[in-house]
Order: sequence, then C-alpha cells, then structure tokens
Amino acid sequence: MNLDQLNKLPTDEAVDALSRCCAATRWANEVAEHRPYASNAELFEAADDIWWKLDGDDWLEAFDGHPKIGDIDSLRKKYASSRSWSEGEQSGVEAASDDVLHRLAEANDEYEEKFGYIFIVCATGKSAAEMLDILEERLPNSPDDELPIAAAEQAKITRIRLEKLLD
Repeated sequence: MNLDQLNKLPTDEAVDALSRCCAATRWANEVAEHRPYASNAELFEAADDIWWKLDGDDWLEAFDGHPKIGDIDSLRKKYASSRSWSEGEQSGVEAASDDVLHRLAEANDEYEEKFGYIFIVCATGKSAAEMLDILEERLPNSPDDELPIAAAEQAKITRIRLEKLLD
C-alpha cells in the first residue's frame, strides 16, 4: 500500500490497516481521521503527535498488541495479522543460546509481574542478549518512570510498522 491508497481507504479499512501498526484503538482512529496526508513525513509526524497525546490506558492497549519477546507460540496464535512484522522485528531472538532465552523469559515474567504489562522494546536489529541487557537495565525502574520509556519504544515500533505498511 502507498500513502495515496491509505488516504483513499474507507475509514474502517484505514483503521484496520493502522491497527496493524499500533493496537491502540484511539490512536488508529485519530490517525485515520486526520487523513488525507500530503506526504509520508506528514503521516509520521501526525502519528507521533497523536501517540504522545494519548493516556496511559491507550499505551497499555497498544502494549497488549504485542507478544512477549521470544514467545513465538503466542506470536503465531494471537497476533497473526502482524505476525510477519513481529517475527522480523524479533529475529535476533532466534539465534540466542538456551541460557539467554531462559533468562529472557524469566526476566520478561519479572517485568510483567512488576509493571502489569509485557516488556516493550524496539527489537529491530537487537540480539536476544542485547534485549536481555536492556530489560535488566529497566527492571529497577519505578512504574512511573517505566511507562513513558515503554511508550517511547512503542512509538519507535509504530514508526517502523507504518513504514512497512507504506512499502
């Protein structure tokens, strides 16, 4: 799809397409409502502006649209519409050692228990060991400090997915 095609989609179809980039319903609706966009750059700027005007509940809804890093079964079952994108984003997990994968799964559980949502990181280009390091660095954060960090990672992921949508 290109930008012209996105601009011309009926609203419900545009919302569906945008929801593949970010699972926050309000975000997808607002980005769709602001069409037409004159350029990809205008779309990306609007998407980012809308993201940062959302509240924590919207962010948590977006986070819920992700499988746990390395949880390929969940990826296949629950997130089929964005599966190929997530698999590519998480490809660094595939080559990881069993020890790293075990610790990554364990730390993910610790993170989810502490914060109430899964660990969100823009995994593109990162190995499992790098993701584990980032996760372990963020685990000591307070919930108030962590939520905007996770939201910033979601914004990066959304941008990458918007770029893929417009390929």
